[in-house]
Amino acid sequence: MSATLIKSARVVNEGAIAEMDLRIVNQRIETIASNISVRLGDQVIDAKGYYLLPGMIDDQVHFREPGLTHKGSIATESRAAVAGGITSYMEMPNVYPATTTIEALERKFTLAAESSFANYSFYLGATEANIEQIKLLDPTKHCGLKVFMGASTGNLLVEDPQVLEAIFRESPVLIVTHCESAAVIRQNQAKLLKSKSEFTIEDHPVLRDDQACYASSSFAVALAKKHHSQLHVLHITTAKELALFDAGPIQNKHITAEACVHHLWFSNKDYAQLGNQIKCNPAIKYGRDREMLLKALNTDQIDIIATDHAPHTWDEKQVPYAQAPAGLPLVQHALLSLFDQVKKGHMSIAKIVEKTAHNPAIRYRIKDRGFIREGFYADLVLVDTKTPTVVSNENSLYHCGWSPFSGHSFSAQIKHTWVNGDLVYANQQVDSKTASGMRLQFDV
Repeated sequence: MSATLIKSARVVNEGAIAEMDLRIVNQRIETIASNISVRLGDQVIDAKGYYLLPGMIDDQVHFREPGLTHKGSIATESRAAVAGGITSYMEMPNVYPATTTIEALERKFTLAAESSFANYSFYLGATEANIEQIKLLDPTKHCGLKVFMGASTGNLLVEDPQVLEAIFRESPVLIVTHCESAAVIRQNQAKLLKSKSEFTIEDHPVLRDDQACYASSSFAVALAKKHHSQLHVLHITTAKELALFDAGPIQNKHITAEACVHHLWFSNKDYAQLGNQIKCNPAIKYGRDREMLLKALNTDQIDIIATDHAPHTWDEKQVPYAQAPAGLPLVQHALLSLFDQVKKGHMSIAKIVEKTAHNPAIRYRIKDRGFIREGFYADLVLVDTKTPTVVSNENSLYHCGWSPFSGHSFSAQIKHTWVNGDLVYANQQVDSKTASGMRLQFDV
């Protein structure tokens, strides 16, 4: 029987921090206690002075497989994820071909079973014509339904009000939305073209402004209230939208909100230096928006922190603004960026754990994960807050080979990551053995 004994870690769990020992047997946490004796055959990890967290559950990533693997793959991006302390993820349907049928959805699970270093689930993508496929979703097997209410390509954009009514009425699973109004964006484009002949990256938050976001997110919230749908609004970026969401604990909410690490980190002032590297949808907004998002995390108006990891090649970003794709690679450095937020006084370590592990597990009803509890899967990350991590394109594990954080020194370092009891990342190296990820299961 394989066993790992983690000694003297500062265990961060359910609002408390306490120095504890923890034993992992096979895939699960067997024992948590103040002093656990070493057994013959134990692999002992001295964690004195380090923080032990439940691994981050990232509810929004784009790993680009199938069809777009020149940007990334399930194998490459999940490898970067575990190096960043992310032990589970939920991946989006805008691949090629788009994931809009149950058959296509299950094919992605098969791919992940062969190659994912982290635990996984996948969203079905809504279209204006696949309501019968949506009805086939199984709440015990599938994490949710992604609805692009603006800012998508191909047949994944859903704008017809009657179709949206049907989706919010009929979906048997959590609905997650990208909310930007295409009509408002077009109005903003027409207005701005009166004063200039072409757009630049500095125009991005003007074109995709708070009104574009609010017009769409308020419509989604209204639909969810009308049909009492389970709704999770992804990547909130504006102070204006916060009025749509109630403060307080996530339990019993049927409408929840998410913020992403790059919207908590960057502002419009960073466009001058980073340009298309930080072009994303919804756009990175203004300093006041960022400040209000951070406050909303602490008042629990925003329930979850995710990444929206969306890699593109360096060459794809080195084109004029209008042609550059939206999205940036983030999974390897997301958790580290949050520890810098702690150092700045913007949140506590306990709040990080709540927003990145506990709340995703609660909202998605993930079985036996997201907490450090006896009997739960051993999805864990050990963090050293005294050793910095200097980011470079060369030490980034993303398939695209670059990071928007290149040149920055984070205040902390990911020491170890366990997925289902397997030590998959240690000493700045990802274990090259067979991937350890499992399909996420959900309680009804």
